[in-house]
Amino acid sequence: QVQLVESGGGLVQPGGSLRLSCVASGSIFSIYDMTWYRQAPGKQRELVAAITSGGSPNYVDSVKGRFTISRDNAKNTVYLQMNSLKPEDTAVYYCNAPVKTIARVIIDVWGQGTQVTVSS
Repeated sequence: QVQLVESGGGLVQPGGSLRLSCVASGSIFSIYDMTWYRQAPGKQRELVAAITSGGSPNYVDSVKGRFTISRDNAKNTVYLQMNSLKPEDTAVYYCNAPVKTIARVIIDVWGQGTQVTVSS
């Protein structure tokens, strides 16, 4: 009933930039904190960035100063601007959010993921 769809991944050289987008759709009443996770081959999925419904961001130390999370509540969309990309940023990036549905039930929703590859 609620879906998150990511886009914007691709291949970029070290030092380059990408902007990821994640759009929520469906029977949405409200969205709480929106987050970006990533998972590299053979590694655990890790939280990269989070943003509250009021726009307050938090980041994992490894991306501070390079990544910026933002959201547009009117569009039910969260973004991740990634600058100064490094090979170690290579991963599948997922968005996630707790969503209150029109039926007033809170559900945890994940996107399908988008591949980011940083390589020369």
